[in-house]
Amino acid sequence: MDFDQLTTFVYVAKLKSFSRAGQKVFRSQSAVSAQIRQLEQAYKAKLLDRSAKSVELTPAGQVLFEYADKLLKLRDESIQIVADRGDVVQGPVVFGANEATCLYLLPDIFAEFQHRYPQVHISIYRNFSHKILQRVEDGSIDVGIVTLPVKSPNLKVHSIYRDRLRFMVSTRNPLADRSKITLEEVASQPLIFPRTGYTRQVLDKLFRPYRSRIHVAMELPSVGMIKRFVVADAGVSFISESFARDYVKAGEVKLLNVEGLDLWRELGLIYRRDRSLPRAAHALIGMIREMRKPSEPSIAAAS
Repeated sequence: MDFDQLTTFVYVAKLKSFSRAGQKVFRSQSAVSAQIRQLEQAYKAKLLDRSAKSVELTPAGQVLFEYADKLLKLRDESIQIVADRGDVVQGPVVFGANEATCLYLLPDIFAEFQHRYPQVHISIYRNFSHKILQRVEDGSIDVGIVTLPVKSPNLKVHSIYRDRLRFMVSTRNPLADRSKITLEEVASQPLIFPRTGYTRQVLDKLFRPYRSRIHVAMELPSVGMIKRFVVADAGVSFISESFARDYVKAGEVKLLNVEGLDLWRELGLIYRRDRSLPRAAHALIGMIREMRKPSEPSIAAAS
């Protein structure tokens, strides 16, 4: 038995799948099965019940899972403590953010961070804000960036980012000649909505009075796709202003003001109040707050 086998076992137990666990540990399904067999031989007990649809822990497997989870956390903690005793900031940091934040906010920050702290390894978990919140709460992510507000008393929150939501049309769209438009006029256009997330919640609420007449032409999973389809004049959408900056500069889209509408998006940096974070995580928190001070001009928010 070794930590490698225990890691594989914990992933199989959590994901209830040999194939998905294999993706996490970068092994084939047959290699994962071999590691589980080796563990069962070492413990002289059946650890997992396999069926066509799922994998479940046996009573013996449940006992091992609890110990394995503790052992792996102790290993990670020992690595952190040893790394933090040195003069060099080093070690792993697990960071959570959604796709748009990863694309539009993090590259410059992380490039500078890696320049200053080359011995830190950053692992990014990409998902929606509510998933990031869950992972920071349960301790599987050190630091995250999410849409505000956040109401959890367990989390420390720093506001770092603010951006205005604007109405976006292709420069080929007749509306591109306008500087302003009414919400009623927007409601008559073929709309492209994000499939889920904060912006989708805002738009659903915004267009509720027009629910019987609006036409949602497309629901797309990413900001990048929404921009490309708007450029093609397949519909219109709302977007965080800085996300469209590149396309506005290229002359492919235009951002319009909607009369009587002032929508904003705010992002916050979050981490557990009661958790002892590694020095590398504290260094990252400090750099993000340094580079994205709340007093800065309006910049991007994530979808």
